[in-house]
Amino acid sequence: MSEAIAVDAVEINDLSVLAHGFKLSLKARNRSKETIKSYIGTVEMLREFCAESGFPTTVDRIGREVIETFMADQLSRWRPKTARIRYGNLQQFFKWALDEGEISESPMRNMDPPHVPDVPVPIITDDHLKRLLKECEGKTFENRRDSAILRVFLDTGIRMGELTGLRVEDVDFELEVLIVVGKGRRPRSVPFGAKTSQSLERYARVRRAHQFARLDTWWLGAKGALGDSGVTQMIRRRCKDAGIPQLHAHLFRHTAAHQWLSMGGNETDALRLFGWKSRAMLSRYGASAADERARESFRRLAPGDRL
Repeated sequence: MSEAIAVDAVEINDLSVLAHGFKLSLKARNRSKETIKSYIGTVEMLREFCAESGFPTTVDRIGREVIETFMADQLSRWRPKTARIRYGNLQQFFKWALDEGEISESPMRNMDPPHVPDVPVPIITDDHLKRLLKECEGKTFENRRDSAILRVFLDTGIRMGELTGLRVEDVDFELEVLIVVGKGRRPRSVPFGAKTSQSLERYARVRRAHQFARLDTWWLGAKGALGDSGVTQMIRRRCKDAGIPQLHAHLFRHTAAHQWLSMGGNETDALRLFGWKSRAMLSRYGASAADERARESFRRLAPGDRL
């Protein structure tokens, strides 16, 4: 889908025209590139859906039935979680349109979001983690870099964007913390352990001799800064070589949260360490192996054994 359609070819309150103003508003509020891409992409999807389905494409003529039909189409094509994200994106767009005076009432007023079944995300087993780390053993640049990346993911549970956004000055070996910028452009300090510190220091040494060592970005690749796609490809390659199922970066975040809670980590501390604003996020991320933690707690307490 194209980002914009010629203004003179559509009405001034067409979704394609207002999407541009909405995008400027998001930028003015300092929203992340990923957030803006998601919001605007959803508005463009709605516009394309309306055009193909014979519905009006001007914001003042889009009623609740159009949104409900669009959401039903989304649910038929995508997972409920994806559909719910797009529902929230449209809510924000119509709220903006209401504030701008483009509509007198949001068509999503009193609508309920799609139900998302509570499906726990599996965590990475210790066996798979050990095999993955073993695959990165060695003294080459790639081995030391990849080992450091995997240990940072496992030790801290930071997001992909937080990892690839690290700069040289964000890695503090004295305090053993990383300064990351999370959702909402909120910076936070994330501590790391001794093994991760050792792995990062080994990477720092080989990094100094890299052809792109002058760059401010911490993680380097063959063509310069290592981005999200580069890390994703690395994990995919390492999993294949280690002979384990393919993993994605976010699974490390779930695993880190599970390990923190299962070892008795404080929930309030977890909110700060993982960069969550609400306990709902803590519950969702920690749900992956909640039953396992409950069984472990029972074995420690064994209330019936007191009698």
